[in-house]
Amino acid sequence: MTNPTFDPRPGYTDPAGYPPYGGVPVPYIRASLGGRAVAYLLDLLFILVFTAILGTAIFFVGIVTFGLGWTLFPILGVSGILYSAITVGGSKQSTIGMRMMGLRVVAPESGRPVDMLTAAVHALLFYVAISTFLLWCLDILFGLVRADRRLGHDVLLGLAVVRV
Repeated sequence: MTNPTFDPRPGYTDPAGYPPYGGVPVPYIRASLGGRAVAYLLDLLFILVFTAILGTAIFFVGIVTFGLGWTLFPILGVSGILYSAITVGGSKQSTIGMRMMGLRVVAPESGRPVDMLTAAVHALLFYVAISTFLLWCLDILFGLVRADRRLGHDVLLGLAVVRV
């Protein structure tokens, strides 16, 4: 019989004996708001690189197609949403910044992965909230008053950001 190790986090249960995200209630493995903020700042750098690569590719496609490919430049405006849809909707269920911070996006009741469309809508709602100060404050307020630390756009879509 093993003795459980002391963990200073209140309400934390060691998920080692549980199936990945299937049996552990979300409040016990929730992500901190600080970790999410740092993950977002890291993701801003990755989105910048992704946008630069995408812009360069569109530029060269435009040269090859005699300017026709340059009509794809408006895609750069939604590159952050594309980045989130590809990474969160992928097999790792997290953006690169979230992976660096040990976070993952799941459905809170079942722990199931998020599909690409839901990940894109999640990113869109986040960017709408962050672009308006009042909505951003309301979104953060949700995370501060809820025990599971889910933000407003997480609650609207039925998602949770959890620690790996």
